[in-house]
Amino acid sequence: MTEHRQRVSSGTPWEPMVGYSRALRVGAHVYVSGTTATDPDGQIVGEDTYTQAVQALRNIQWALASLGVGLEHVVRTRMFVTNIEDAEQIARAHSEFFGEIRPTTTLVEVSRLILPEMLVEIEADAIVTER
Repeated sequence: MTEHRQRVSSGTPWEPMVGYSRALRVGAHVYVSGTTATDPDGQIVGEDTYTQAVQALRNIQWALASLGVGLEHVVRTRMFVTNIEDAEQIARAHSEFFGEIRPTTTLVEVSRLILPEMLVEIEADAIVTER
């Protein structure tokens, strides 16, 4: 028997083109796809890594909330940055959202993202335990 899947779409053009969801909940597990600093119209927010990381994290927070999940349920994040020298900026943004939650995380430098003006992409996994 297949568990029910709840999907969230942000409306960006890449989701239907590639065939993925912004976030997916299957039972207690929630997965948020690589998320960049786009606004509701798909425009990039910010020209620096910190501003883009904050927007990406806000987008993740929105996707989770759309599935009835909070940041406190996040157990892992993965951060991809195009310049590892910007690690301090992305770490500051991550800490503002997850400082007390402290999920496991990974930060790696990549050669580029889908658009040259994108500086950071973040994924998140969450587990919702019912009490």
